[in-house]
Amino acid sequence: MVITYQWITAILGVFIAGSILYLVRRDHLHGPYAIWWLLVAIITTVLGIWPQLIDKLGYSLGVAYPPVLLLVLAQGMMLIKMLTMDIERSRQERRLRHLAQHMAILESLIEDQKQTENNHRE
Repeated sequence: MVITYQWITAILGVFIAGSILYLVRRDHLHGPYAIWWLLVAIITTVLGIWPQLIDKLGYSLGVAYPPVLLLVLAQGMMLIKMLTMDIERSRQERRLRHLAQHMAILESLIEDQKQTENNHRE
């Protein structure tokens, strides 16, 4: 029995989906990230089962060699994913800096309060 690339791709998509669901269930991957990766798994599975879809899409868009379209779309998706990761990391860094400033203010207030209490005791 010969296993074609279609089956390998479809099985890979199902494996990715199963892995994502496992990671979500174990709370290692959160909602928005899981949705992104489940979308990747679904696309991989669909294109594995029906690879002619990329050919039809490529020909309808006027791409001379349709398999290249898949590579270009995959690269575009990776760039979008990297951009969203950078945006999220920037948001987290901003939030962390804000929390650190608040903590420093609270620590200063606590020190002032302790100093005031010590002065009243003496």
